[in-house]
Amino acid sequence: MMRSLYSGVAGLKTHQTKMDVIGNNIANVNTIGFKTSSVLFRDVLYQTTATATGATDTTGGTNASQIGLGTKVSSIATNISESGAAQSTNNPYDLMLNAESLFIVSRGAGNYFTKVGNFQVDAAGCLVTSNGYQVMGWQVDPEDPSQIRKDTVSALYPESEENKVSAPEQTSAAYMTGNVDFTDPELISADGKAISLSVYDSLGYPYTIKFKLTKDTAQADSSLYNLEIQSVTDANNVEILGTDDAATPDVTEGGYTATIAGANSIQVKFNADTGAFEYVGTAGNDTALLQIMPNNADKGNVFQSVINGEPVEGITIDFSNLTRYESDGNATAKMVRGATDATGGGRSMGKLTDISIDTSGKIFGVYTNGETKLLGQIAVAKFSNVMGLESVGNSMYAATQNSGDFDGIGSAVDEDGGTMSQGVLEMSNVDLSSEFTEMITTQRGFQANSRIITTSDSMLEELVNLKR
Repeated sequence: MMRSLYSGVAGLKTHQTKMDVIGNNIANVNTIGFKTSSVLFRDVLYQTTATATGATDTTGGTNASQIGLGTKVSSIATNISESGAAQSTNNPYDLMLNAESLFIVSRGAGNYFTKVGNFQVDAAGCLVTSNGYQVMGWQVDPEDPSQIRKDTVSALYPESEENKVSAPEQTSAAYMTGNVDFTDPELISADGKAISLSVYDSLGYPYTIKFKLTKDTAQADSSLYNLEIQSVTDANNVEILGTDDAATPDVTEGGYTATIAGANSIQVKFNADTGAFEYVGTAGNDTALLQIMPNNADKGNVFQSVINGEPVEGITIDFSNLTRYESDGNATAKMVRGATDATGGGRSMGKLTDISIDTSGKIFGVYTNGETKLLGQIAVAKFSNVMGLESVGNSMYAATQNSGDFDGIGSAVDEDGGTMSQGVLEMSNVDLSSEFTEMITTQRGFQANSRIITTSDSMLEELVNLKR
């Protein structure tokens, strides 16, 4: 039989395979994260009818005579490294990788890898893919909640019961700021200049502490002022402390005692010549400790706690920002919760309202009390030969001997300059113009190979007809 018949059949098979790949590419033109494939052909074994000969003294050398036996598929390569276009979804769990790395997912034994980032959370608060595979990453370091512990990847639970609430924190710091104009008539009145401070206890309940600032008329020094505690009220404006009892120096009615530097009032001293703050209480002090203590064991000691491993005995008030300048007879002194660097302000209990994922894959919870808490980090996998991964369906890939192994730990997407985008998805990287062009050449190649078969058949028919 004629060799051309089998060459034509081989050509038909390979072009059919290429058409199958093109059809799959076009079918997935709108599949999220789909990666296009391409087919390469190669020739096959040649039949040698005459071997090559070398030159002699009387004859020249001759080349080998070989007849090819058709073509076959050399490789079907998936273009994983080329990114598709971005589609905005505004879903906080929709993510796109701007790098050659892949998300790590797992369902039972073994890890798989994907470019598709349309994630969601299940009933347990676990981050999962649309078909239930758990998204893997790193957990928060239990010894330092502001850091990630990069260890063997595990499932992430951004909306677990533990993460749905933010624990309250007691106010541990405050500062007094503004100007004390000695000509302000309020400073010499019986009621004084009213100043209030809002604080939180260790359970997250809010309170308002009211003070009055008055000029110390008992002293000849006009640069001395008294800051006196008036009352402490809860969120319902109910006093937990009454007014000062003449028999005792501290405010003790209501079951709690409020003191500032151990007394009901404290003296603030300014420089008489420059108006600058000098000290509070005694010389050399810039701060004073405000304490609210229970009078008996039945009352909760809610104004004492431990923050970041350090005991908090009360609220440290910084007075160093006060001044005593002329300001048209209007004193502007006030108290601000928290230190000047915005720490120690305390907070109430918060509920999770939003999820934020930064460009490195770190997951942050945003709470109603203003806290932003680190909840974990999405890890990615990188391979020395990403094209060597094997597709296992559902837009997922498995590692092979030719792709390189996954070390079980992964890496951060930004380690090699990549980023992770929140609220967008990667579309298919199929180029329709290229696919239709390939379809045309594949169709013509198939037609040409079919003509080889029909022409060879005609030649055989002529050969058979010689007997007639």
